[in-house]
Amino acid sequence: MPIEIFHLPDAGEGLTEAEIVRWLVEPGDSVSVNQMVVEIETAKATVELPIPWAGVVSEIHEEIGAIVPVGARVISIETQVQSQRDPVLVGYGVKEGASLTRRSRKQTPTDSPTESTPNPNRVTAKPLVRKLAKDKGIDLSTLIGTGPNGEVTREDIQAAIGGGVVPPSVSHDHAGERIPVRGVQRLMAEAMVASAFTAPHVTEWVEVDMSRTLEVVDKIKTRSNERITPFVLVSAALIRAAQKYPRINSSWIDTKEGADVLIHPNIHLGFATDTSKGLLVPVVRNANADNPIALSASITTQMNKARDGSASPSDLTGGTITVTNVGVFGVDGGTPIITPGQAAILAMGRIMHKPWVVDDSIVIRPIMQLTFSFDHRIIDGALGSRALASVASYLADPALDELLLKD
Repeated sequence: MPIEIFHLPDAGEGLTEAEIVRWLVEPGDSVSVNQMVVEIETAKATVELPIPWAGVVSEIHEEIGAIVPVGARVISIETQVQSQRDPVLVGYGVKEGASLTRRSRKQTPTDSPTESTPNPNRVTAKPLVRKLAKDKGIDLSTLIGTGPNGEVTREDIQAAIGGGVVPPSVSHDHAGERIPVRGVQRLMAEAMVASAFTAPHVTEWVEVDMSRTLEVVDKIKTRSNERITPFVLVSAALIRAAQKYPRINSSWIDTKEGADVLIHPNIHLGFATDTSKGLLVPVVRNANADNPIALSASITTQMNKARDGSASPSDLTGGTITVTNVGVFGVDGGTPIITPGQAAILAMGRIMHKPWVVDDSIVIRPIMQLTFSFDHRIIDGALGSRALASVASYLADPALDELLLKD
C-alpha cells in the first residue's frame, strides 16, 4: 500500500521550527482525515497538527523533545489510495469534499477516553495543566475540576498544593542544571536583545495617588458584580493616552528609501503575562477604554488562554502597544524593554501607602509608580512626557461612565 509522509508545515507566522511535545498516536494506530496526531510547541504557541490522510501509522520519525525544522519528516501513514492533494496546514482544515469522519484512535493506559466513551472517572485537563500537576506530584484523579464541564484548571492544581494562587514561573531549577532554551523562551530572549539594541530607549516615571482609582474599582465591583482590578484602569488609561497621542501607538518601518513611522489605525493592547511557559504577551484587539467591564473581560479571556496553553499564534502577536504589571511581584517599579515592532510600553508598580502632600498637609495615600519606556526615534521627550502625564492624570481621577457610577 502507498506510504504518505507528513512533513512539518509552516503555520503561517514566519516560524522555522517547532518542538515535539507529545504524540497522540503510535505505530499501528488507525487515523482518519484531519485527525490530530501530534502536539508541537512553536516559538509562539502550543498547537496540535491534523493529518490529511486516512490510514495506519507506519512510522514516527521524531521523538518527543526533538526540535524539528519546517519541512522535516514527522510521521508516515500507510494509505489505501495514493493522495492526489497537498497536506493541510495548521488551522486550514481539509479541502472541500474531503471526508471528515473520524474514528477513535487506539487508547493507551495514559490516554483519556474519547468523548463518545462515557467514563465517570475521566479527568479533563489541558496539556500544560497536566504538566504542572506532574511537576508538582499531584494526581489529577484526586481533584474536582472547577473549570467548564469539570475540567481541572491551573488554579485547582495550585489549591491542591496548598499555596493558593502563585506565579506560575516560580523557579524549580537546581544548582548545576543545564536548561535548553527553546520555543517561547528563546523567541522572547531574541526579541528582547533585538529591541534593546535596535530601538533607543528612553524611560520616564511618575508617582500617582491611586485613591480615586481604588474607589472607582470598588464602585464597579459593587454595582456590576464584576471582577475588576486597578490593572484594568491602568490599561484603560494607556488606551486613552494612545487615542489622544496616536504616535505612541506606532511602529518604525525601515525601507529602501529610508524609514517611515506607521501610525496604527487601531489599538491592539498587549499585556505581559507570567505563565508556566515563561513571559507571554497576549493581545486584546481593538481595545476600548470606554467600558472597563468589557475591557476586563477581554483581558481575563486572553490571559487565561495564555496560561492554560490554548492561545493561538494570533492571540500572541499583532500588539501595537504594551502594558506590564511588575507590582504584582511586590516591586515598586522598573524600566521595561519595548516589545519589538512597537513604540512604547507602560509598567505599573505596586500600590503602597506613603506620605503625600495634599493641600499643604502630609497625609497617607496609596501611591503607585508608573514607568514609561519609548522609542526615541519615534517619540521625543515632550510627547513621551505628555503621554505619561495623561495616564497619570486619568488614574488620579478616572472619568468613567456616569451611568455606571451614578449615586
